[in-house]
Amino acid sequence: QVQVVESGGGLVQPGGSLRLSCVASGGNFYAMGWYRQAPGKQRELVATISAGRSINYADSVKGRFTISRDDAKNTVYLQMNSLKPEDTAVYYCNADYEILGDFFDIWGQGTQVTVSS
Repeated sequence: QVQVVESGGGLVQPGGSLRLSCVASGGNFYAMGWYRQAPGKQRELVATISAGRSINYADSVKGRFTISRDDAKNTVYLQMNSLKPEDTAVYYCNADYEILGDFFDIWGQGTQVTVSS
């Protein structure tokens, strides 16, 4: 069974840091990424990383967030520094995977990040 499981969310003060992790299992994974959804807003891209380590960030997080991956552990990380209240959202992991030549993507259940004093 293919699944991705996020962890690492929580409550942090403005200016603080958190590291999110997403462990994928059950498939051959390619591009992986993080998205977020704040209350009343659409889900938006935060950062993605391809199998070849090509990285893309949303403008709002450039210079503050860093995405990385460990293929040996099928894990993608999101290091979030200098957090702002507007970063408050549910953060979702997304992963592209291949099974028997067909390609799919899968979402995690999400992890809450709250930035507040």
